[in-house]
Amino acid sequence: MGDAYCSDCKKIAVVVFDNSSGDTVCSECGLVLESHSIDETSEWRTFANESADYDPVRVGAPTNPLLADAALSTVISKPNGVTSDFRTTSRGYYPDRSLILAFKTIADMSDRLGLVATIKNRANEIYKKVEDQKSSRGKNQDALLAACLYIACRQEDKPRTVKEICSVAIGVSKKKIGLAMKDIVKQLELEKGQSVEMGTIHAGDFMRRFCSNLGMTKLTVKAAQEAVQKSEEFDIRRCPTSIAAAVIYIVTQLSDKKKTLKDVSLATGDIAEGTIRNSYKDLYPHLAKIIPTWYAQEKDLKNLHSP
Repeated sequence: MGDAYCSDCKKIAVVVFDNSSGDTVCSECGLVLESHSIDETSEWRTFANESADYDPVRVGAPTNPLLADAALSTVISKPNGVTSDFRTTSRGYYPDRSLILAFKTIADMSDRLGLVATIKNRANEIYKKVEDQKSSRGKNQDALLAACLYIACRQEDKPRTVKEICSVAIGVSKKKIGLAMKDIVKQLELEKGQSVEMGTIHAGDFMRRFCSNLGMTKLTVKAAQEAVQKSEEFDIRRCPTSIAAAVIYIVTQLSDKKKTLKDVSLATGDIAEGTIRNSYKDLYPHLAKIIPTWYAQEKDLKNLHSP
């Protein structure tokens, strides 16, 4: 149990974690705040005489097939509780420290973005391939790792904006991530002899997260999701995040809790207000077919004006 902000209750409420389903549920209204969570923490076990005075001891680190000897290593203790470096028990040499540090950085960024383990593992695999080709030498490592995570999100159909990746990659700009991404894709294509599949980005991929940032009601979120799905039927030549932002702005204008362009801009990762405004104009001629009729009638749509 713990405390978290519930978008329905509009307050900090006690939440309960359901171990059987992996859902985090608001104890006040029953809203599922997070679903299908996976407990990835290490298990504890000790064979010593257990008492309240002793901490449990880990049996070892999880195996990692991307590291030498699958990271099966032993920590040799020194006097006064100081430990030596990790050494593999089978060969007696130091594992690749750079890989360990890189994987830790990817794990930290993934945790801060709330990404699932499959994305983190995919990012690790991408970095390992680049590292094996020695193409990462002399490159900005932080940008390289951030780019690996961005590509992994795309390939696992859970895209994040470059802005979101930047928010967890300290000191790395969008431009540097873009350059690193081009280098990675080039290297992977040379290795495979074919183009790298990056996955298709849809405006709907960002909708739930953006709506959550704005604290929208379930009804408004549902309308936004339906609207953005219908918008794909039209040739609206805007990037998915801009379309998502414009749809959110439109549905909130049709609700009792209107949001300003600035509000939407901040909630969608600082998408420029002008960009949202232009996307709105492109969507406007199709609103009658995009906005669900159960949410707004045609007469309501006619009252909408360009921001």
